[in-house]
Amino acid sequence: MGVNQGIKMFFGIFMVLVYLGMAVLMAINFFDWSETSLWKTVRWLFAGLFAVYGIYRGYREIKGEHSYGMRYDEENDDTHYTTYVKSVNQTKNNDEKD
Repeated sequence: MGVNQGIKMFFGIFMVLVYLGMAVLMAINFFDWSETSLWKTVRWLFAGLFAVYGIYRGYREIKGEHSYGMRYDEENDDTHYTTYVKSVNQTKNNDEKD
């Protein structure tokens, strides 16, 4: 496992713990929200959403599906960044000419 994969795994596990922790904090009313029926419903709704999303993130982490916004076509990996590299090199070359 490379350093990049290790960082992704650490971040994924950390975020799963954050979401599940928030679910628990909402369930026990840690933030001391009002006990009216509306706020109690909202609190339990958030607790459920955090729990479901935390379980979903945990499932994705176990399956190894952590991309976190870094999705690209692996078959065309070398061409994915070539436009950026070319434009940076052209800018550098133009700056050197001036």
